[in-house]
Amino acid sequence: MTNPNGPYPGRQLFVGISPGGRPAVAYLVTGRSAASRERRAIALEDGVRIGPLGDVEYDPLRHYTALKVEPALGLAVVSNGIQTEAIFEAYRLLGNVGATPDGSFLQKLLEGAGAEPDSLKTPRIAGVITRHGESGRLFYFLGVKRADMPARALSVAVEPGVLFGVSTYQGDLSDPRPFDLSGGPARLPFEDEDPHELATRLYDISAASHQDQDIRVCTVAAMPSADDPGAWDVAIKNRQEPPR
Repeated sequence: MTNPNGPYPGRQLFVGISPGGRPAVAYLVTGRSAASRERRAIALEDGVRIGPLGDVEYDPLRHYTALKVEPALGLAVVSNGIQTEAIFEAYRLLGNVGATPDGSFLQKLLEGAGAEPDSLKTPRIAGVITRHGESGRLFYFLGVKRADMPARALSVAVEPGVLFGVSTYQGDLSDPRPFDLSGGPARLPFEDEDPHELATRLYDISAASHQDQDIRVCTVAAMPSADDPGAWDVAIKNRQEPPR
């Protein structure tokens, strides 16, 4: 199996449910430049942050909260930048007031954030899993904001054993082009019931090199805990760890 978005997805995220019915999110970071690769995923109490390997000045395009969870609401938000916090707070508010969630909030927040102000005008991408309080129904959303078109968000009709994802790029290492959501999200079949296995699977299928360098930076995966219904299990796989 190979990455469904090709050898260079840039940043990539997925939402879905496991074969056994466990909600799942996953996130992949890859980088062509040395600066992009000098990062790692760092566990937080309520999620994961992408940060530097060493004592490096903060860069909002490279260092950000990538995953944030709220177990009481069944809420998980994953994205490739500073928009994570705003999306999380919007859907946490919807959960706390008992409103039925939809993708319009994700779309508006991505549109407000805009594409990243870098040379490639990297798209903003995000995924949301959230639960409606009264019905207990889970909702799954994916969104993309490209520089050349309005933000778009869609509701995902999930299937057991399939992750649905978006990425910043279409997969061409030599000529990265923004992901096109008009064809629908990428599909990644998986059999894992453990986030550690899922993080390893995504890392393994994304092996690629650029100028003789491994482009993989890290993978993150999360699922509601099988042992504690009020918690999420989060797994991280980093290519590099900071020097001791």
